[in-house]
Amino acid sequence: MTQATTAPTAPERDAAPRRQILRLATAGSVDDGKSTLIGRLLHDTGSLPTDHLAGVTSDDGDVDLAALSDGLRAEREQGITIDVAYRFFASDTRNYVLADTPGHERYTRNTFTGASNAHVAVLLVDARKGLQRQTRRHARIATLVGVPHVIAAVNKIDLVDFSADRFAELQAELNELAVQLGIGEILAIPVAAKHGDNVVHRSDNTPWYTGPTLLEYLESVELQAPSPQARELRLPVQWVSRPGPDGKRNYTGRVAAGTVRVGDPVQVLPSGSRSVVTALDALDDTRDVAVAGLSISVQLADEIDIGRGDVIISGADDAHLPVAARELSATVCWLAQAPLHAGDRVALKQGTRTVRATVQSLERRLDPESLLEVVGPTELGLNDIGTITLRTSSVVVADRYTENRDTGAFILIDESSNDTVGAGTILEPREVIPGKATRNDIKWHPSSLNRTERWAKTGQRGATVWLTGLPASGKSTVAVALERELVNRTRVAYLVDGDNIRHGISDDLGFSPGDRAENIRRVGHLARLFADAGVIAIASMVSPLHSDRAIARELHEAADLDFIEVHVSTPVSECERRDPKGLYARARRGELKGLTGVDAPYEKPVSPDLRFDTTGADIGELAERVLALLVGRGIIEG
Repeated sequence: MTQATTAPTAPERDAAPRRQILRLATAGSVDDGKSTLIGRLLHDTGSLPTDHLAGVTSDDGDVDLAALSDGLRAEREQGITIDVAYRFFASDTRNYVLADTPGHERYTRNTFTGASNAHVAVLLVDARKGLQRQTRRHARIATLVGVPHVIAAVNKIDLVDFSADRFAELQAELNELAVQLGIGEILAIPVAAKHGDNVVHRSDNTPWYTGPTLLEYLESVELQAPSPQARELRLPVQWVSRPGPDGKRNYTGRVAAGTVRVGDPVQVLPSGSRSVVTALDALDDTRDVAVAGLSISVQLADEIDIGRGDVIISGADDAHLPVAARELSATVCWLAQAPLHAGDRVALKQGTRTVRATVQSLERRLDPESLLEVVGPTELGLNDIGTITLRTSSVVVADRYTENRDTGAFILIDESSNDTVGAGTILEPREVIPGKATRNDIKWHPSSLNRTERWAKTGQRGATVWLTGLPASGKSTVAVALERELVNRTRVAYLVDGDNIRHGISDDLGFSPGDRAENIRRVGHLARLFADAGVIAIASMVSPLHSDRAIARELHEAADLDFIEVHVSTPVSECERRDPKGLYARARRGELKGLTGVDAPYEKPVSPDLRFDTTGADIGELAERVLALLVGRGIIEG
């Protein structure tokens, strides 16, 4: 770990100029000649090792150019590209990273992979067949993932006798496609990849073409570095470690945007904690500032609870803030055989953070033939591209994809199979505060019975008793005794246990801070409905944060219902001694992260309605204390 270091001198910088790296991806339909084109680029730029070239050269001296990039045996046997094949070549001025993406519809997901980081997408078009369904889909994917430059290589021009008229027809089709995609223009280059015409060297067979060869175009593309502004900082945390003898925490990740250096103020999302960078390690002793694209480790001045999935951003007054989103409007490409429907639940992985998400609605589906959008589809099928709304179980620190290709993109995962089933880009991230968000599209439907009449007829007044405390503090034990005693007194009561709720209403939630908050919000709403119906709801929840318990209380106060908060204040040492589920033992062994009372905080209620410790206590007597409070509030008779 290094402190701020001295920058290299001008002669040192001039001695080793940095070569620009351009990333490009090929796209198009099956048999358009993508692999052959790539082979030609490698061959004609002298980028092939001798042994590799010999391996694809026949006894007659013919070179199988496609085999240079079709590395899998199944690809060579079937004559198609299955996986993304990455190859590298260089010119006098640039290094190139080239991704050969599959043309077959079955492997559309790999087009997302290959094009996601590309500066240029080269769309292959067979001069004989023209634009195909998959050609249009791949062009749309290229624009969807934000490829800045889309061009077309009109391949196999030799098979139409190098016809200028045929090339003009295809150029007109490509111009129409560009208008549909909203990208202005698609440059077309006539090539014969098998023979090398207009790939690296200009062809004498196309005297009517005056534009650049493919390599000349690639050499001319202007590359723009990410904005080097500290206010734009996005550092998703991938790993937290304590490598040194001082035990200080290192927060490691890849800078997605902006810059960071020692002394910069930073903020950690979603918690909002603030600190200052005290050390920076970019694996380069000459660097005192880290920029987008670098993998780094930082140390902070304060001991903050930071974990994988959190995002470090600028703490400056003029910082460009992302959205702590719970709802995403997004464009997705669906990659699974089973169709996607509204209401489906998936895991959403964005950067280093994975949360559960529910498909709120399907807004539009793109027709791959016409590129027109169908409004209100019933489903998205395999390889369909559509616009959807997602609601996440916890906060996602997000930007629009047009602003940041890292924090604005995500994949969808089937939780049962762990397969990637979708890839998407964020159109609009929206903040939704659990328990406080209002719905404008629906209205509350009141019962024909008002509460006073209902309670008078049933002889039952509703309320919620909320027991909070550390795991194994005795909350559920007291709750069970209280429920039994209320029923013995002919009162209608029901225990709403946190674990039981996770078997149904909250079965889509995990145990991250965001998922816990959402579980508490749901239990708060459920308890309020019970109380409104005249039932005494008994909620047994760890509910470690003031803010989460406040939401449950506010829900009841807004409905003019009694909410009684009971703090079961059993100390952590006693809870750990009991440990009926073995949670503390697992946490101490490092097998369980985020256990309240061990490595996650518990905020004690400041002014609960009742507080007691279950250590050595008579549970029946504790239940009687709660009953006495219910009597004193006039909720039940003495």
